[in-house]
Amino acid sequence: MKILLTGAAGFIGSHTLEALLERGDDVVAIDNFDPYYSPERKRRNVDEASAGARPGQLTFVAADVRDRAGMDELFLAHRPEAVVHLAAMAGVRASIAAPQLYLDVNLSGTLNLLEGARRSGCRGFVFASTSSVYGATRTIPFVETDPCDRPLAPYPATKRAAELLGHAYHHLYRLPFTALRFFTVYGPRGRPDMMAYKVLSNIFFGEEVPLYAGGQMHRDWTYVADIVRGIVAAVDRPLGYEVVNLGRGEPVLLADFVRRVEALTGKRAALRDAPMEDADIAYTFADTHKAARLLGYAPTVGTDEGIERFWQWYRAAVLGT
Repeated sequence: MKILLTGAAGFIGSHTLEALLERGDDVVAIDNFDPYYSPERKRRNVDEASAGARPGQLTFVAADVRDRAGMDELFLAHRPEAVVHLAAMAGVRASIAAPQLYLDVNLSGTLNLLEGARRSGCRGFVFASTSSVYGATRTIPFVETDPCDRPLAPYPATKRAAELLGHAYHHLYRLPFTALRFFTVYGPRGRPDMMAYKVLSNIFFGEEVPLYAGGQMHRDWTYVADIVRGIVAAVDRPLGYEVVNLGRGEPVLLADFVRRVEALTGKRAALRDAPMEDADIAYTFADTHKAARLLGYAPTVGTDEGIERFWQWYRAAVLGT
């Protein structure tokens, strides 16, 4: 299958790229190497992910999903059978300071890809959404039938809007669209702004890191390899229009997660206590029954194993030990 993969140089994107190449798909991969974090790190991600690719299997294009004409040309030139759209401006708190940027990338960029997909006759569109769309829901665990109509920041608002745009394109053009709501993804090649990475940055480089609500928040930590298996399953199973949670389904207290990282490193973090912000929520917990039923999704990497794998990567990639 020929697949257009956006955000291919990023954290989840590079792991998805690696998985698609390993199973033999032809991939047209795009990324704009946004300086939100190190473009050099992202280039290393691509090199690692594509190391085993056969000649001609990967076409990499430095491109921005906001470039409407460029996206049209890409679809016309390559005629992908499916789209995996992972490119986005990420982060709940960061979106508050740059709402226009988040709208342009996350919604207008998605529209450009939907237009390209329907014009070129794509057979499927897989979209990376987020557990943040649930807002301050009182439905625990989070279930896909929740209205998700009270976002707490621009980031989840743009992701929810893109889910609804996907429904419009499915309704009008019969484009299969699956929105996957990711829950607190972590693992090798993680972004420096993610909590697992930040704890290690505090321990080894003294970077100031806030610990919101004293760590008394639960997160459904989900290892990146499990997320990628869900993405690949969604590519292989066009479902019409569906919204599906991808999480571990086992919330862990943030303070406990930090303690597990400390135990592995043998060092204590010096995190700064901070109150929970208005855009934050105290609990995330994925109901994964729908993912299991529709995608055969069954996460296999527990939190202890996942933290150990992440730590081993960090030691090699960041500390060089």
